[in-house]
Parts: sequence; structure tokens; C-alpha cells
Amino acid sequence: MVSEIILTFAHIHIFTNQKRNTMKQTEKTLVLLKPCTVKRNLIGEILSIFEKKGLRIVGLKMMQLTDEVLSEHYSHLSGKPFFQRVKDSMMVTPVVAVCLEGVSAVEVVRTITGPTNGRTSCVPGTIRGMYSMSYQENIVHASDSPENAAIELKRFFKDEEIFDFPRQLFEVFYADDEF
Repeated sequence: MVSEIILTFAHIHIFTNQKRNTMKQTEKTLVLLKPCTVKRNLIGEILSIFEKKGLRIVGLKMMQLTDEVLSEHYSHLSGKPFFQRVKDSMMVTPVVAVCLEGVSAVEVVRTITGPTNGRTSCVPGTIRGMYSMSYQENIVHASDSPENAAIELKRFFKDEEIFDFPRQLFEVFYADDEF
């Protein structure tokens, strides 16, 4: 009887370890709540959309962006005629930098936020579809790939500002083989 119990526990342990090896890992992504969000008092409302979806906030801070940081962040726009206007817009008030974590977090956040132009390309039910009438004043910035998320998170957060703590409620949002 004792050997059967040990064998049973050993079998469960081996099965559990094999199962964990096939599980999808969570990823982290950056979201910036833009000055238009801050001015419209939408910070809590926008954050709650991400939390209700099942993403968890593992980093959060309000910060005033500088021309230097924005020149780096938007360097891909440096040759565009609206480059300075974009940077000026992002310095009107502080922004809220958010690090979100979840399975396929980058893709999920991009889907929730919707297309860049909230006026003409809006998708009903997305953040920009519900709250934006502008191409520029479009509520949030969201990383567009896991690689860019890693770069952007380092730009806006120090390592010690992103927290790793026990996951609560993951089993409510995901099947047990998804995380």
C-alpha cells in the first residue's frame, strides 16, 4: 500500500512536470497612458479594462517625459513632418507607464487598444474605438512586438520597478495548460 501511494505521487509529479514543459509562458508589455488620457481623467477606467481582461499590472508609475526620451522612443518617426508635434503632445502632462503581464500580452493589448486612428479606423469595443477621435490623441501607446516591448520596458522602467509576485486568479482567466 505504501509503495502504491509513493508510485502514485511519483506518477503525478512526473505528469505535472511534463505538462509544465508544454505550457505557454507569460510575457510583459508596455502601455503608456497618454496625456489626453490623464487630462480626461480616464486613468482608472483604462487600467480597469486591462485588468478585467485578465492582464495583471506588474509595474505602474506616473512620469513626466523629456524630449530626449521621446526622441529615442519615437526615433522611427524622426523624418516625419509631425515628429515634433507628437513629442510636444506627449509632454503636455505626465503619462502613466504600465507594465502588463499575461499570456500573449502584446497581442492581447494591441487587440484591446485597436487601430491607431480612433476616428476613422475605430473598432467598436476597443479602447480607441470607445475613447478616441484622433490619430495622435489616441489614449494609449502599446508595444507592437515582444522584442519592442522588452526595449520599451527598459526605457521606461528600472528592473526594480517591475514586480514578480504570486499570481492570483490566473486559473480563472486561463486553462491550467495555458500558463
